[in-house]
Amino acid sequence: MFAARRSGLVSLPEGLLDQELALRPEAPADDAFLLGLYRTTRQAELDQLGWGEEEQLAFVTHQFNAQRTHYRHALENCAFDIIERQGQPIGRLYTQERVTQLHILDITLSPEVRGAGLGGAILTELHQRASAVGKGIGIFVEVYNPARHLYDRLGFVPIGAEHVYLEMEWPAAGSPVVS
Repeated sequence: MFAARRSGLVSLPEGLLDQELALRPEAPADDAFLLGLYRTTRQAELDQLGWGEEEQLAFVTHQFNAQRTHYRHALENCAFDIIERQGQPIGRLYTQERVTQLHILDITLSPEVRGAGLGGAILTELHQRASAVGKGIGIFVEVYNPARHLYDRLGFVPIGAEHVYLEMEWPAAGSPVVS
């Protein structure tokens, strides 16, 4: 397992700090919140399967643990942060600084705060900070993920595809777009 390390490029914009939002490293006490948050990203899929609660929970737990194991054992130089508002968790932000980009492994917000502009504000701040050192931002997104519209609007461009995932990059400001 690799040690988690938050890049110096990762911080929240002033406007969100003024709203009492903060980033902090994940802790074991966050596991129940994180599992529930992950479930919200799979709920539409689960609703179509016709499974009972026990089957759904078993599936989501298995998938959550597989993702967590992959992130922590196969990827180096990553940070696993909780996004908080007034001390309460409202999301997660997982990042990995690479040579040419700040890679977003995952950004997920609780359903009750989605669509309020927080994700866009966070990504814009990360892009500005990464651009200042000549880096873009990269992300993999499922092709049917509703957040894809946000990425398009911000300026992310598709640069590759892998199964149901689209690799996207928001190039550093002033960099040519490579597709």
